[in-house]
Amino acid sequence: MSQLETAMAMLMQTFDKYAAVEGSKGSLSKAELKTMIEKELPSFLKGAKNQEEVDKLMKALDQNGDAEVDFSEFVIMVAAMTCACHDRMAQKQA
Repeated sequence: MSQLETAMAMLMQTFDKYAAVEGSKGSLSKAELKTMIEKELPSFLKGAKNQEEVDKLMKALDQNGDAEVDFSEFVIMVAAMTCACHDRMAQKQA
């Protein structure tokens, strides 16, 4: 697989790993989202240890209002974070 295909597969595997813990296997509950952020994004979202910050993130991500984050909403989060990191790196190099 190419690097991009590998990255896509890893996104799917990561989502499925945490979504499978409780409830629906097609979405992340608030608890699953918090655990995923703590384990997979510790340096990017240090505020995830604060429940209020997790609540804000969940509300922002949950576009359809079902109190869960589905795969499309998860991908939007990862893409937005990737863009922010890319912009930051470009500024440091300038």
